[in-house]
Amino acid sequence: MTTTADAVKIAAPRPRGGIVQSVNDSLVVAKRNLIRMLRIPEMIIFGLIQPIMFVVLFSYVFGGSISVDGSTSPAAYREFLMAGIFAQTVTFATAGAGAGIADDMHKGLIDRFRSLPMARGAVLTGRTLADLVQTALTLVVLALVALLVGWRTHENLGKVLAGFGLLLLLGYAFSWIGALIGLSVRTPEAATSGGLIWLFPLTFISNAFVPSDNMPTFLRYIAEWNPFSATVQASRELFGNLPEGYVAPDAWPMQHPVWASLIWSVLIIVFFRTLAVRKYRSATA
Repeated sequence: MTTTADAVKIAAPRPRGGIVQSVNDSLVVAKRNLIRMLRIPEMIIFGLIQPIMFVVLFSYVFGGSISVDGSTSPAAYREFLMAGIFAQTVTFATAGAGAGIADDMHKGLIDRFRSLPMARGAVLTGRTLADLVQTALTLVVLALVALLVGWRTHENLGKVLAGFGLLLLLGYAFSWIGALIGLSVRTPEAATSGGLIWLFPLTFISNAFVPSDNMPTFLRYIAEWNPFSATVQASRELFGNLPEGYVAPDAWPMQHPVWASLIWSVLIIVFFRTLAVRKYRSATA
């Protein structure tokens, strides 16, 4: 008996620190979700079709009809438009994140994860990290399509990459909103609907597709303080896509869009991650 007990003690793994365990567990869950995405390629393909359609439709259908600082040039509108399309793409991934978590809940997979000796927040963190990788891939493809239709950047590579970094940070922040929605509903279908219904007013009451100057006063205030608008404005600034002679609105987020985008994204991550982890514990208890 003593020999057996000693063997068990020797074989038992050493406990890891909380942060180390959380990081390792999150990466394991992220790997699981990435493998699942690769085995279901239509998830990636369908995720690419919608933003590509938006690029083509807005560029060629509305390109000569919308005035940007007095110019109706299709080329000027394409440069104005692309940051908005990029931002819309990363935020619409929220619906997929919520649906994936709701599907795992519905199948009982989350309950099985809970039975394992793993960090409580790792399941959600791993899922959001996997969604971030998919969003990054989508952005790369979308940027190539944008270049084909005539979009160009006019700043150095560092600023361009910083612009895409802000877009990915916003997408990661919104994926935590999707995680909370996915944990709060009973079916993946409800998570998809719940993840999209609030995104349409958020993205369209903004400076993504048209300048906010011509909006009614109350809508203009909403658009200028919209976290989505801050990231769009920051991306345009970093890409060098602001029209020549452009004068930013007086609202603080529009005057300091890079800082506003960073602050909004960090606040959203902290707030909704806290709520999502709390909901995860109670929803699967």
